[in-house]
Amino acid sequence: MFDYLDKSKIPLLAETDLLVVGAGSAGCCAALAARETGTERVMLVERYGFLGGTSTQMLDTFYGFFTPGARPLKVAGGIPDRVVDRLDAAGAVFLRPNTYGAGTGVNYNPERLKLVWDEMLAAAGVRVLLHATLVDVDMTGGRLSGVVIATKRGFFRIAAQRFVDASGDADVCHLAGIPYEKAGDLEPAQTLTTTFRMSNVDLATYESSGGKKLLMARMAEAVERGTHALPRKAGSLHRMNAAGCISTVAVRVAEVDATDFEQLTAAEMEGRRQAFAYEAFFRDCVPGFAESNIVGLSHQIGVRETRRVFGEYRLTRDDCLRVARFDDTVLLCGAPIEDHRDAKDGGEETVWAYVPNSDAYDVPYRTLVPRGRDEIWVVGRCFSATHDAHASCRSMAQTMSMGQAAGVAAALSLHDSGGAREVGIRALQDRLRALGAVLAPPTSPAHTAADAWRANR
Repeated sequence: MFDYLDKSKIPLLAETDLLVVGAGSAGCCAALAARETGTERVMLVERYGFLGGTSTQMLDTFYGFFTPGARPLKVAGGIPDRVVDRLDAAGAVFLRPNTYGAGTGVNYNPERLKLVWDEMLAAAGVRVLLHATLVDVDMTGGRLSGVVIATKRGFFRIAAQRFVDASGDADVCHLAGIPYEKAGDLEPAQTLTTTFRMSNVDLATYESSGGKKLLMARMAEAVERGTHALPRKAGSLHRMNAAGCISTVAVRVAEVDATDFEQLTAAEMEGRRQAFAYEAFFRDCVPGFAESNIVGLSHQIGVRETRRVFGEYRLTRDDCLRVARFDDTVLLCGAPIEDHRDAKDGGEETVWAYVPNSDAYDVPYRTLVPRGRDEIWVVGRCFSATHDAHASCRSMAQTMSMGQAAGVAAALSLHDSGGAREVGIRALQDRLRALGAVLAPPTSPAHTAADAWRANR
């Protein structure tokens, strides 16, 4: 907390039952699930002018709905399904083939998704505050009791009974003194990425000339010969929901503490420099790109990990790779460990480790509950996991499922006047199943992702 803020002079904006800080895919699903489970007053605070976080700021594909492999399992459902259904009804979604090892992706139009989040939250009766930045917290008797936000109208306080930290960087937990591990302290933090989009791409020419295989060869050649200032020999691109457009995950900025605004400033500038180096490379070296150009950069550089809160349980690499089962499971994950590294010393750029037999492991409720706390849940990329486990369980189908689970748990906690650690697991799981959540792997894998989707709807 900041001692220099005289909070006695800061006006109270609202009192609410549940306050969700951060309106990324996890936070939005937490707010929706809480309302659907009977919480009367739910507020959602977001520093940007739109909802969706990473899902609308920098990416256009939901990963984690399906396990990799020739016969996929669909392992996420409920509110995440409804988001995709709304995009599908607008003609703004398609299934991307499993081309890079993470399983079939659900590609969408991120601009349409902004509207979908707006519509779903408005229909649910969630009070949304955009352009509101968390700057401090209120503590009462060692318990979190409110937050302070900064807006164009000045500072305001919001009091709440329960909280969900969906800030991505565990900002609420940090300000409240809740322990966490910062990425980079024990193991190198994953690299950052500025995504970019290019238009006027002749995709037919690109594919007929060799597609991904040719791209990888040309990229490696450019790095080895020094013809273009690329940060890596590999990278991905895929077609978008807009005709003749592609999106990329290619930029790589390493050794950044993304909770330090000065380091983040330098990273943002470096990410943009690299993006336009890639534009020149694509135009010069890749068939089908001669007349293309960048038409959009991610709203900010993509950050994969910063603070990871210590929860009542910590998901580990061993849990992922032994396909762990837990009595308090609230979601599944079949995504591989996908660790993006700095390869400056000649090591691997991305290290993969797959869940055996294209299966899916359980993620326990306790990973969403900060250790020793009863008034707050943590969801999204700041949940309780080690570096390796986090590199598997950070896909958006899983972060949405985390939000869904935390929102239901918060609602049950309020209804029963109990703490986060006292929530009845059987009641929580029953509510999640009623929403459509997948808590056990299907017994029969589907032949295609489309078949898996239909079988689980």
